[in-house]
Amino acid sequence: MSELYDVLVIGGGPGGYNCAIRAGQLGLKVACIEGRGTLGGTCLNVGCIPSKALLHSSEMFETADKDFAGLGIKTKVELDLPTMMDSKAKTVDALTKGIEFLLKKNKVEYIQGFGVIIAPDTVEVDGKTYTTKNIVIATGSEVATLPGVDIDEKNIVSSTGALSLSEVPKKLLVIGAGVIGLELGSVWRRLGSEVTVVEYLPHILPGMDGEIQKQATRMFKKQKVKFELGRKVAGVVKTKSGLNVITEAATGGKPKDIEADVVLVAIGRRPFTDKLGLETVGVATDKRGFVATEHFKTNIDGIWAVGDCTTGPMLAHKAEEEAVAVAELIAGKAGHVNYDVIPGVIYTNPEIACVGQTEEELKEAGIPYKSGKFPFMANSRARANHETDGFVKILAHAETDEILGAHMIGKGVSEMIAEVALAMEFKAASEDIARTCHAHPTCSEAVRQAAMDVENWAMQM
Repeated sequence: MSELYDVLVIGGGPGGYNCAIRAGQLGLKVACIEGRGTLGGTCLNVGCIPSKALLHSSEMFETADKDFAGLGIKTKVELDLPTMMDSKAKTVDALTKGIEFLLKKNKVEYIQGFGVIIAPDTVEVDGKTYTTKNIVIATGSEVATLPGVDIDEKNIVSSTGALSLSEVPKKLLVIGAGVIGLELGSVWRRLGSEVTVVEYLPHILPGMDGEIQKQATRMFKKQKVKFELGRKVAGVVKTKSGLNVITEAATGGKPKDIEADVVLVAIGRRPFTDKLGLETVGVATDKRGFVATEHFKTNIDGIWAVGDCTTGPMLAHKAEEEAVAVAELIAGKAGHVNYDVIPGVIYTNPEIACVGQTEEELKEAGIPYKSGKFPFMANSRARANHETDGFVKILAHAETDEILGAHMIGKGVSEMIAEVALAMEFKAASEDIARTCHAHPTCSEAVRQAAMDVENWAMQM
């Protein structure tokens, strides 16, 4: 008879390993099952971390090549792509080993192999069965495909292939103007690619604040990124000279062919829930394959689900929050996630960050609000750093002044958004940020000034 666990977590990504570690900290007998061969899931292996490593390296390359001279620094810059890729790989390797160490530290058993649920209390891994009181599904997501476009990870690539190109493509066409497409497109543009982004919608960054969408479009165009908005890709044909991308107007019209050396398919991700045995035990999923949950519980007692395989934003930190909440609920504690305060970040240059509701959402809901905005051009630290693109906008309830959302575009806003998220978690008013002393000179003063501007008393220049 197999050993009885308190929790078996299927998936070793941000949702899985955080759930397992927290369960271990709470004294539960827990194992984490992962079939990839390394821990960390998509995020660490072929997503968040390697992309940020390349974003940083490519930004440093472009800064040294184009901006150093104006700062009085003379240098000659040459790209060494293999070394850049090796640096990325070392970062990933160190972090995956770090997660394995954390599992051991918290007495979590690491089971390597593909987990299949064969009963509400049993998981099979490569022919061996494990029994448990609770199963947590944390299997994440996989690349969404596009009909008529066959990904080979060489010339037609997903985000995975785009992280490991052996040379800089002369012409890169990106399908999809969302987070993944813009981040990876920006990496290769900095390294020398001519980048064209094709987007079905008439604007970039679906779901984000309209003012951010417009400002970001202007900034990316200034960086010589080409956009084909309101168009869809009907197919990709391989030719002797490269690829011919066939596009059509989203609302009808003449086709337009675009030449490319590499095509990146970045139209989103879909839940990875196939072949897990969900149908065997009757775990309900929706028509898109997402595991249906209510407060993290599936329709089967003792089976839970977190992260990308459930509905909601596909963000590593959202999965982490759910993971901790589930572990605490299983241990008899009060687990909770505030879905109204989950920040989102796009790590382009300049960065884009948001939390809470957009102006469009507030208008649609009929919620009275006030808006305060402050440009980085008027921020002394940004001026000193020659990083003046963008602004901070804060939205507050017109009657109570409670902060309802914040939207930022500029250098380093990925770090600044946490201040507003914390304020929102405590249901703070915009005046609370406005009357909180910020160090001078810092770019974070723009957050305070935007909060001050809600009541029209911003003053820094």
